Amino acid sequence: MPRVADSIASLPSSVQVSLGVLGEHLRLGRKRRKESLRSWALRMNVSVPTLAAMEKGDPRVSMGVYATALWLVGQDDALRHLAAPENDAQALAQEVLAIQNKGRRRDG
Repeated sequence: MPRVADSIASLPSSVQVSLGVLGEHLRLGRKRRKESLRSWALRMNVSVPTLAAMEKGDPRVSMGVYATALWLVGQDDALRHLAAPENDAQALAQEVLAIQNKGRRRDG
């Protein structure tokens, strides 16, 4: 049996859950359009097993396959906004803290 990559074996559980939810949402999108696994796979230019794995949230499936499925359900625009800097609350908090600490050093 092939060895699982360390990056996949060590995925945080919340990432695994999110991939599963995304896969399920994409599966429901396909079914709502009354598309079979085979026809959807042909449209995506992937094998039926790859599409089935994606619908189960398999992290070994490439991001390109997930992105193509998002395109088929009209959600590919969402990819552009996933990691937008203006939505990065953690980086903003770090910047604010750095500014506050810099001000304290100057005032002190």
